[in-house]
Amino acid sequence: MPTKVVFFLLPKLHLLDLAGPAQVFSTANDLGHGYDLYYVAEVDEIVTAQGIPVKARLDWPELGPADLIVVPGWRSPRFSPQAPLAAVTKQRLRTHHAGGGQVASVCSGADALGAAGLLDGRRYTTHHDLTETLAARYPKAQLIRDVLYVEDDRVITSAGIASGIDLALHLVAVQRGAEAAARVAREMVVYARRNGDELQESAMLRHRGHVSDLAHRVQDVIDSRYADQLRLAELASGVGVSERTLTRVFTAATGLTPLRYQQILRLERAENLIGHGTTIEAAARAVGFEDARMLRRLRSRPAAG
Repeated sequence: MPTKVVFFLLPKLHLLDLAGPAQVFSTANDLGHGYDLYYVAEVDEIVTAQGIPVKARLDWPELGPADLIVVPGWRSPRFSPQAPLAAVTKQRLRTHHAGGGQVASVCSGADALGAAGLLDGRRYTTHHDLTETLAARYPKAQLIRDVLYVEDDRVITSAGIASGIDLALHLVAVQRGAEAAARVAREMVVYARRNGDELQESAMLRHRGHVSDLAHRVQDVIDSRYADQLRLAELASGVGVSERTLTRVFTAATGLTPLRYQQILRLERAENLIGHGTTIEAAARAVGFEDARMLRRLRSRPAAG
């Protein structure tokens, strides 16, 4: 079943807070990853902070634990004593989360989650201009500064404006895999990052911050077949260039040779398997190494960029 993503819209919402994440999930759906988008409000038309009216539905779709509610930011909680949210909407947010669902916010949308009681006892972030206001308003929550997004017990908050794209790409990566998120980022021509408040980034996203179509096409092949024995000649033939040209363009775009990129993908997947109890030997075989010697050698190297 497709994941339902409900955007709850408040008056004077910021367009990019809504459009950025909506584009991510819409693009993911276009690529076959199953997302249905809904736009709900307490009135049937919202005028954005940028002056554009947006139509919304008043009724909510039926939601399950796999579904997501996103509250985009609006202008601005600094000028109102509390989030302009009806009691029934606050209860709906609480009920969805209590039933196992995810709730997310962009920018000042964190104020809505706080008003619903969903920030209490949890870590969160928001736009840097709003940190002092929300820290005072929700003293039971732990504000995390200077990060793109924070996830705590199915409550996901992001910083300001464009960070909603990063949050949505992160959710696609978690729900549908890093390869899916990388493809979405490529389609949107954005720098794909998953750093949030985490220390690790998937190589599938970390090395997509370029605009070389040829390198992206080769990465698409390696991402989907990283456990296979991929010859440079096969990769070059697939994109219609010489091996020398492929190596030059790919290295300039990603900072890695195609082989090194594949090794990093294998290593990351193997580390994930080992972290979940798989033996080094079994992990090596699962990611395409003939034996564990190469995996051990790669694990002993300094972390790749």
